Amino acid sequence: MSLKISGFADKAVKALQKYYQRWLMGLVLTLLACAYLINYLPSETLDRMETSVADLRMRLEKPELDPQVVIVDIDSKSLTEVGRFPWSRNHVADLVRQLTEKYKVRVIGFDVSFPEPDTSSGYGVLQKLAQNELKQVPGLTGQLQRLEQQMDYDGLLAAAMKDQPVVLGYNLSGTQTKGVLPAPAFTEEVLNGRELTAIQTVGFEANIERLQEAAATAGSFSVVTDPDGVVRSTALLQKVGKGYYTTLSLATVAVATGATAINPIFEDTVDTLSDSQKAAGGVDKIAMFTPEGNRLIPVGEALTTTVQFRGKGGPDGGAFRYVSAVDVIRGTVPQDVLEGAIVLVGTTAPGLNDLRATPVSAEYPGVEIHANIIKSILDDQFKVRPADAFVMELMLTLMVGLVLAFALPALSPLWSVLLSLAVLGAAAAVNFYMYSQFDTVLKVAVILLLGAVLFVFNVAWGYFFEVRRGQALVSRFGEYVAPELVAEMAEDPAKYNMDGESRELTVLFVDVRGFTTISEGLTPKQLREYINIYLTAMSKDIRDYYRGTLDKYIGDAVMAFWGAPVAFPDHASRGVATALKMQESAHKLNDDFIKRGWPELKIGIGLNSGPMHVGDMGSEIRRAYTVMGDAVNLGSRLEGITKVYGVGICVGEVTRHAASEFAYRELDLVKVKGKNEPVAIFEPVALDKELSESDRAEITRWNDALALVRRQQWDAAQALLESLNAAHPRGLYTLYLERIAIYREQPPGEDWDGVTKFETK
Repeated sequence: MSLKISGFADKAVKALQKYYQRWLMGLVLTLLACAYLINYLPSETLDRMETSVADLRMRLEKPELDPQVVIVDIDSKSLTEVGRFPWSRNHVADLVRQLTEKYKVRVIGFDVSFPEPDTSSGYGVLQKLAQNELKQVPGLTGQLQRLEQQMDYDGLLAAAMKDQPVVLGYNLSGTQTKGVLPAPAFTEEVLNGRELTAIQTVGFEANIERLQEAAATAGSFSVVTDPDGVVRSTALLQKVGKGYYTTLSLATVAVATGATAINPIFEDTVDTLSDSQKAAGGVDKIAMFTPEGNRLIPVGEALTTTVQFRGKGGPDGGAFRYVSAVDVIRGTVPQDVLEGAIVLVGTTAPGLNDLRATPVSAEYPGVEIHANIIKSILDDQFKVRPADAFVMELMLTLMVGLVLAFALPALSPLWSVLLSLAVLGAAAAVNFYMYSQFDTVLKVAVILLLGAVLFVFNVAWGYFFEVRRGQALVSRFGEYVAPELVAEMAEDPAKYNMDGESRELTVLFVDVRGFTTISEGLTPKQLREYINIYLTAMSKDIRDYYRGTLDKYIGDAVMAFWGAPVAFPDHASRGVATALKMQESAHKLNDDFIKRGWPELKIGIGLNSGPMHVGDMGSEIRRAYTVMGDAVNLGSRLEGITKVYGVGICVGEVTRHAASEFAYRELDLVKVKGKNEPVAIFEPVALDKELSESDRAEITRWNDALALVRRQQWDAAQALLESLNAAHPRGLYTLYLERIAIYREQPPGEDWDGVTKFETK
């Protein structure tokens, strides 16, 4: 017995010695996944993966045809037989009368709006003719008066909607207002001073007054488009002024159920919440008060709800019954299909711009988005993520992570594959079962990713993985940095990676002035040679002299930065020195180009320093090691500003202070597009120790002139600028002389802060 125990202990020690590094790494990866789940370690990448998995999960759920909601489709058949859309409203009136009188539908929701009066009957034209050219025709005026009612198409539609359960639709967007809004669901007064965050808009394109007055109510076409262009949610209520207005789907259900009121339910009024949740405040649900009882609709941030898409959308999507609008008008649709149904009038016809990208289809009818929300409200069936969902997610993550982390190192490749597939398949199955059977949304992408990472990590472990990884990393950086930096990185590849991080860097943008004119004056072959020579010279100045990282070429423009992947404390100084060197190179190239008979070469350079995000960024198709952030955007704006001030280089205030060994000419205080705070901008002239006395004196006089301008001493400033311009003609001096002329006629006021605003990029 003691021998067996001793043998087991020896095996355990050997296994620990052999696998402890991989076990430790597996445990770390598992804990990182758990940290993400409890929001201790947020990740936009994992969030995007969860979104992709959620989209797939929605596509996998099979739809069931819902008889409660029917879509009356203004389809190609209807357009062919009735005419192009929008239809004359006498046809819409026929549609409404058929639905209400013949088919006795429960409610009609229009996924179309009527923001303009309908003049298609020609009655107005006939009136003018009767009053002018045809006024001598006997009885014409009386005949027109008799025809007025049947030729008033808006009146016909209003009469058809009067006292009927008809809900119109309208748009909430922009700043312009058109038409008349319905009464709001509620106003700020009912909130009793509480904060209620909602999507807010000023403008709207609603229906004309006589139609809105005839309808029961109206709702907005509100959908929320995610950054990837896909619709996954909608705001059930939006704010205009002090009122909160329902969407078409919510308004349609309210009319269908006879709701008497719609109000928000705040979290601190819900007894089931903990004290900490109540203290957090916010809206938990939207309550719809109906004669049959209250309907509670869960909402998220800004009163939004996730749309549960069913089927692939359209007449063949399998979730909702479609009938052709022209068949309804003719009365050929079977009575039992429409009687007592909630009807949505919309269109699937190509070219009418009501197809949306959704998780289940790239061309999903917009009207069916409303249908899905209506079904969720009626069935009280919402896919929700419970407050304690993270507990189950943590349990699954720990089970998957620990099993794979400790088992995979000891298994052969084949058994590793089988075990990984089995464990991850079980996790995915549990997740989908909770989703389809209990309407519970749980995160699963992080679990699947954890399993995949653990598998790849164990398979690739060892010398092969580490060496190839280091070589590939150095090879990839070789596209961006100078050869000597690549050699330096190759000595310690583990020290460098392309992961995203924030650093203090300096970015440079350079662009050719008047490139369109240049391209028009050269043959394609000459233009290629022109650009190749120019880009080569600029790239060498960036990489070879001051060890910058060449980011990318953007047509005739070049982007570069200093401070990554190799950190340089003097990154700003390197950037300024490079900019001056590039201007010198451009002058030499220009002399050569002119000798060849080519157009003149002039470049503008923008330079800025500050915190930036740097790393390997892009898509699955193409990625690049680059920088992003406000400081980068400002650098790009500064490049464009050089044209305004007639200078070759423009740097930001941070760069000027970080590279203080250079002499600068202050240009202005500016607010560029996208920035609220003014930024001082400068033109680097030369190293301060190399600056000539005449240049130093000129800069001093310019600073005096700029101070006079900011103090609004126009006469003294003009005299000094004219003197400077006569001795040293510069576009900068001419610009300020022109500004003074404007300021004389349009004084900027006593509170003028001397800031110039740029509204364009």
